[in-house]
Amino acid sequence: MQPSLALRVLGMLSVLSLAGACTTAPFPNPTVDIALAKERTSETVVLAGGCFWGVEAVFEHVKGVFDVVSGYAGGTADTAQYETVSTGRTGHAEAVRITYDPSQVTYGQLLKVFFSVAHNPTELNRQGPDTGPQYRSAIFTTNDEQNRVARAYIEQLNAAHAFSRPIATQVAPLPAFYAAEAYHQDYAAQNPTKPYIAIYDLPKVANLQRQLPDLYR
Repeated sequence: MQPSLALRVLGMLSVLSLAGACTTAPFPNPTVDIALAKERTSETVVLAGGCFWGVEAVFEHVKGVFDVVSGYAGGTADTAQYETVSTGRTGHAEAVRITYDPSQVTYGQLLKVFFSVAHNPTELNRQGPDTGPQYRSAIFTTNDEQNRVARAYIEQLNAAHAFSRPIATQVAPLPAFYAAEAYHQDYAAQNPTKPYIAIYDLPKVANLQRQLPDLYR
């Protein structure tokens, strides 16, 4: 079943809301990046940008990505459950762990997707209708190179006024990542007609295809 006209209109408004934080100039590539690997291998990146359903849905369509898992990062193992994280008092953010082939896509290109279409990085402790620190924008780094590229890209985007407001994204070392409950995995792909997905998440995937076709698959 296709989403109703009203839902599609609301979805477009969601896209416009995200785009409203951006300037009209083409979204810049990172000037500091990790070079493409010469051989096929795997690396991981953990990103948080609001409800993990939408971020997961976007990165499942990025070239070079072969696994995306929704989960929790920033807190401890004993509080890594959805109902507990939803209190906003655990230190966790809803996050996704992205496993990718660095010979096909760079870490910086993944960050470009993250900042440009996966969420609005200028919102503090919220994303769209979801509020609280568990919905914060964050990049959880696993090594010095990731930290260097992430911080440089944020500085670059702020200096270029890529957004009409300053970027609120945190950059912090990843303490651990905990996979979310099974029913959260591939949620958008399995529930495309749910109103929340149709309004807030599917437009992000459409925006990826339209805005970054070279990175879409």
